Amino acid sequence: MKPFRFLADATEVVDGKTLTERARRAEDLGYDALVSPDHLLEMLAPIPAMAHIAAVTETLRIGFFVLNNDLRHPAVVAQDLATLDILSGGRLDVGIGAGWNVPEYEQTGIPFDPVGVRVSRLEEGIAVLKGLFADGPFSFKGTYYTITEMDGQPKPVQKPHPPFMIGGGGKRVLSLAGREADIVSLAPRIAKNRRSDPRSVTFEATAEKIDWVREAAGDRFDQIEFNIYPSLSDVIVTDDARGEAAKLQDRVRERTGVEMSIEDLLHSPQVYIGSLDGLTEKFIELREVLGITSIMVGEIEQLAPIVARLKGT
Repeated sequence: MKPFRFLADATEVVDGKTLTERARRAEDLGYDALVSPDHLLEMLAPIPAMAHIAAVTETLRIGFFVLNNDLRHPAVVAQDLATLDILSGGRLDVGIGAGWNVPEYEQTGIPFDPVGVRVSRLEEGIAVLKGLFADGPFSFKGTYYTITEMDGQPKPVQKPHPPFMIGGGGKRVLSLAGREADIVSLAPRIAKNRRSDPRSVTFEATAEKIDWVREAAGDRFDQIEFNIYPSLSDVIVTDDARGEAAKLQDRVRERTGVEMSIEDLLHSPQVYIGSLDGLTEKFIELREVLGITSIMVGEIEQLAPIVARLKGT
């Protein structure tokens, strides 16, 4: 089995001193990486934030959870990412996805294309990134991007390229992840109403997603690391797991109209409600049954005792 790796996020708008303190605290507590989402919301821009974190830490990896492929041309992203990998001494993970947050598309005027188009564009974007990370001139002619004899510079430290994490919840993007990703982050599926479908985070639905990855990955499946994160609510450390799950059940019903059982919520790989001992057992079960070993917990302090207990085991 692969060892556990724990990630925390850096989302709040804070000054450099505060971000430095948080990054060093995460490093001291044993987190493997500090990551940033990529949205045009009230948060630090991910690329300069990761550059700052890399500059004030020694071993902490940096990355994204995840970059929206639609917001930047991949040739520009390739230079930014290679620069981050150099500045960090080879500590970058490239998290990338097809984009899903409709309001930022509407507000910027960027077309929110059908999911098939966005995933196809992501597939081309990844091909461009990997091609520009490689040695020598690279050419590519796709539906969305064209690169002509471009020798991407600078080159990343990690060879042949930094690890790629592809995040998503649908079969097509997870099949792409099976073919191209080193790390697969399992996300909720987006329903027809453009909201997350809570039924897609059950244990059984997560197992189905992993099967999609397995089918596409073929012989490379055993090399893939699976990542998971809390999606229906923040982490809740409590001795009354069923009581808190009942509150979440009500919120899910009100928000989506979907009725989920307390048992399905507590068993979901993307719901972290329980005592520290109970959540420790849950993470061990996720690894033993589903092979999930990378866990993004969000806030740094709350699950620090579990990180200290399980990291690297």
